[in-house]
Amino acid sequence: MKLIDLTLTLSPLIPTFPGSPKPQFILWSSLKEDGYNLELLFLSSHSGTHLDAPYHFVKNGIKIHQIPLDRLLGNAILIKIKKGKKQVISKNDIITFERKNGTIPKNSSIIFHTGWQKNLNDDSYFIYNPGLSKSAALYLVSKEINLVGIDSPSIDLGEDKTFSVHRIFAKNNILIVENLSNLNKISSKRFEFIILPLKIKDATGSPVRAIAIQRIK
Repeated sequence: MKLIDLTLTLSPLIPTFPGSPKPQFILWSSLKEDGYNLELLFLSSHSGTHLDAPYHFVKNGIKIHQIPLDRLLGNAILIKIKKGKKQVISKNDIITFERKNGTIPKNSSIIFHTGWQKNLNDDSYFIYNPGLSKSAALYLVSKEINLVGIDSPSIDLGEDKTFSVHRIFAKNNILIVENLSNLNKISSKRFEFIILPLKIKDATGSPVRAIAIQRIK
């Protein structure tokens, strides 16, 4: 069994979505003064590698603490489709993948590897990132997908200020995972995953520890 960490390391240096606060780790107690080390954390619930609950964009959508555990682990399909600045993942891209690899089953979890993560420290990362088209999102909705993840800061194109794909997925109770890393280390098109958010009451999102599991035959 091979474990692959798909998570960005949270620190005060991690790039954040424009307008969001940068994480702050505040020393609260120290070994010298108190006999133990302890820090306070100040950060957005959508910092780093994180999960969006439907409540992020839908008033009556489920919240982070309400997500059933069986939706946070299972089998995922990895769609490797290199995309660059402002490039869209289209419905046809997904259909082309299916023609080569078989139809995506109902309730699947889909992870898109675009290669965009390499631009994490570039100014263009949050502005020009690739994302899904509305037609691609609706196509996945028609398949009653469980979860969609991506190695960019948003499932929407960086230029889409209306968050149209977020809204489509949230309305249809589809979970979203953003800022995944190390997807290039996954060698198969299908793998097991674990994506665990903090159980924060009434939250719209949470940082996660995301892990891919590959069985070695």
